[in-house]
Amino acid sequence: MSMGHYAEQRPGFEVTKDWNGADQVMIRSPRGASVLVSLHGGQVVSWRNERGEELLFTSSKAIFKPPKAMRGGIPICFPQFGNCGTLEQHGFARNRIWAVDDEVPPLNQNDNNCKASVDLLLKPSEDDLKCWPHCFEFRLRVSLSTDGDLSLVSRVRNVNGKPFSFSFAYHTYLSVSDISEVRIEGLETLDYLDNLSQRERFTEQGDAITFESEVDRVYVGSPNVIAVLDHEKKRTFIVRKEGLPDTVVWNPWDKKSKTMSDFGDEEYKQMLCVDAAAVERAITLKPGEEWTGKLELSAVASTNCSDHLDYPCS
Repeated sequence: MSMGHYAEQRPGFEVTKDWNGADQVMIRSPRGASVLVSLHGGQVVSWRNERGEELLFTSSKAIFKPPKAMRGGIPICFPQFGNCGTLEQHGFARNRIWAVDDEVPPLNQNDNNCKASVDLLLKPSEDDLKCWPHCFEFRLRVSLSTDGDLSLVSRVRNVNGKPFSFSFAYHTYLSVSDISEVRIEGLETLDYLDNLSQRERFTEQGDAITFESEVDRVYVGSPNVIAVLDHEKKRTFIVRKEGLPDTVVWNPWDKKSKTMSDFGDEEYKQMLCVDAAAVERAITLKPGEEWTGKLELSAVASTNCSDHLDYPCS
């Protein structure tokens, strides 16, 4: 089935090309929220609310040319997070061209009634198998609810004859008004691995996490609902996750920003990465086994956000 034919079958689903000729899929909710997903990396590159406001950060200096991953949106880190392994930084999934998956069964019968979605599929190339010799099928469903909430469901299946292990993250670049006015709730008292101190383990002491210098941490065994409060915008992001025990928090601050060619010197003020992840302990799949990791993002007015912390990922 061609992409064009596929698009005709689906309301709120439109296929366009990016700067390099790679397909990207736009999905829209009836109220006007939208998500743009690039088949380069299976990466969400835009998420707008019904007022058309962009909720994800993309660097003005981002490089949109494979094999460079684009700095912004939600890159998929698989089968490695960071440089803690033999593969390229954050693994190869974010640098591969994914396919639209026409064959996928619904995840559950209620799922499609209120969501516009697209299903993508990644299988390893011969080159991938040379550097990471494990056969897998990675299915990604990106959905937009009627209310404009964004959800990503990843399913990784081992179609290999032997077990394999991987780490994973949804490397989510949230757009904020001013990093010094932002705080995170839900990670208090947790242990974290500090990537600025050779992954040494510390315990979070603050009531809420605020930002006044570079932060690069893996909060281990984190709750499945976290809130990111942007005081200036009076907006709160609710991050819900399932199957992903860790939360990575990253902001490069000023010195690190100046060393990154695809990132503006002052752009650290407008972004914060809060990643649903499985980093501390690798996920291991036996032959035929499948793992599922879910992320759901909501953006709500800050006045009524504290109630949301009780909601599980739907």
